[in-house]
Amino acid sequence: MPAFRVNVVSDVHGNTEALARAGDGADALVCLGDLVLFLDYSDHSRGIFPDLFGAENASRLVELRTARRFEEAREFGRGLWGDLDRGTAIEGAVRKQYAEMFAAFPAPTYATYGNVDIPALWPEYAGPGTTVLDGERVEIGGRVFGFVGGGLRTPMRTPYEISDEEYAAKVEALGEVDVLCTHIPPDVPELLYDTVARRFERGSRALLAAIHRTRPKYALFGHVHQPLVRRMRVGATECVNVGHFAGTSRPWALEW
Repeated sequence: MPAFRVNVVSDVHGNTEALARAGDGADALVCLGDLVLFLDYSDHSRGIFPDLFGAENASRLVELRTARRFEEAREFGRGLWGDLDRGTAIEGAVRKQYAEMFAAFPAPTYATYGNVDIPALWPEYAGPGTTVLDGERVEIGGRVFGFVGGGLRTPMRTPYEISDEEYAAKVEALGEVDVLCTHIPPDVPELLYDTVARRFERGSRALLAAIHRTRPKYALFGHVHQPLVRRMRVGATECVNVGHFAGTSRPWALEW
């Protein structure tokens, strides 16, 4: 029987050129979110924020956030925005990025939201070859894939952060699946620690409980850009951080 291959990406953050090639050699593409590039922590000249306020101000914002001085970072940002209509400016920039990235998706693509995405805008840009799923299942190549988008609430206050209860309800709605696809990892310390940012990101306890309870073959996620551990087994499940696509330009491949 011929092999079926799915390429998986996460944390695209504006890497449209590589996204257009992400489905090469695969029968389908799975995207685990974070399409938007608000601010590139490696190159402070890239993203919505430096486009509006310059690389120097972007560097200052990164410095404050990295030091976990979140209230100072918000105050600094408020001073820059002044009388500008923040919502209108950001939405216009996000729309431009979405138009380019959704046009780059191959068919078929199965996608869910990241914590920096704006779900309300996706229906305007997802073409007929792109299926958007959140708290939903789909069969791909004879296997059942379940998708849960977004992240949990943090001091960063990114656009699609939801309560632990809302997130858990979406996980519960999936039931048993072969491949569990989420933006954030399960709540396992080794999978949550970012070695460059030197902090733990938030993971989901509900997701970890579901992995123990339903025993999917794979749990795939992104969110943590430079994880301490990229792959580990939790019970019967292979947990895989599919990589920071914005930095690597390489999808992770799943074959069966």
